[in-house]
Amino acid sequence: MIPSDHFVRFYNEVFKALDKKSSQDLRAYWDEVGRQQAEVLAKPFRKGGLKACYDYWSRIIREENCEAEVELTNEYFEFRMLRCPSLSKVLDNDAEPFERYCEHCSGWITPVMEQCGLRVEFNIGDPHEPACSFRIYYQ
Repeated sequence: MIPSDHFVRFYNEVFKALDKKSSQDLRAYWDEVGRQQAEVLAKPFRKGGLKACYDYWSRIIREENCEAEVELTNEYFEFRMLRCPSLSKVLDNDAEPFERYCEHCSGWITPVMEQCGLRVEFNIGDPHEPACSFRIYYQ
């Protein structure tokens, strides 16, 4: 298994290379990641709605050692990334971070949510600051 320090560096360079070739190639890559994620997540998200989102991202916080907070209300689920481990590793890298690196999350999350009858809104902010948030709503 490739260590996450190496993986995010690789990911960063793949994003740069695909975008340099064509922004459509990068979009196609993120769409494929979304398709694969939907194979795993669409059914539980459709069935469990916002609670399933809360359960999934609560687990991700533990598994990926994120500094993050989650909130579940009757109207929305919110994920607040206080310190993204992925972007933090990219920023600690000696290579230049890809300017649109943070878009990879919205790149795969948005199509998954759309398949599940959910809507997501992102607040990415500064792409050089490893913090962001998103809210998921019922459509």
